[in-house]
Amino acid sequence: MDWIFALLLFLHVGGAILAFGPTYAFPLIAAMAAGEPQHMNFALRAQKRIASTLVTPLALFQGVTGLLLVWRIGFDILTRGWLILAIVLYIIALAVAFGVLNPALRMLIAATSAPPPMPPADAPAASGPPPHIAAAVRRARIGGMINGILVMVIVFLMVTKPF
Repeated sequence: MDWIFALLLFLHVGGAILAFGPTYAFPLIAAMAAGEPQHMNFALRAQKRIASTLVTPLALFQGVTGLLLVWRIGFDILTRGWLILAIVLYIIALAVAFGVLNPALRMLIAATSAPPPMPPADAPAASGPPPHIAAAVRRARIGGMINGILVMVIVFLMVTKPF
C-alpha cells in the first residue's frame, strides 16, 4: 500500500470530519441562545471561536489535502465530472463562509456585546430584534443552510463518484 496516499486520505477524511462536523451543531446552539437571549453573545462568540480555530483552518486544509490526493493518484481532473463539481462547490462554500457567514457573525457579536438601550418610559416594549439584527440572523441562517447542503453534496460526490 502507498503510505503517502493512505496518510493523505486519512488527513483529508479526518480533516473533513473535524472541520465540518461542529458546524451542524451551530443551529442547536443558536436555538438555545434564542431561548435565553442573555446568553446570545456568549453563544455567538463560542461559534466564532470554533469557526476561527477549527472550522476555517481545517476547511482550507481540505483543499490542500484534496489537491495532494489528486496529484498523488494522478487524476486528470478534467475527466472526472464529480471531482470538478466537488471543487466548484467547495469554492462556493468558502465564498459563502467568508462573504456571508463571517461578516454576519462579526456584526451579531458587536450588536449583542452591550445590552440594548432602554426605550423611553412611554414607548411600548420592543417586540423582537431590531431590523438590522434580524437581517443578519436571516443571512447567517440561510448561509449556514446553504453550506450544510453543499458539504453533504460534496461528501456524496466524493463517496459515490457518480459521473
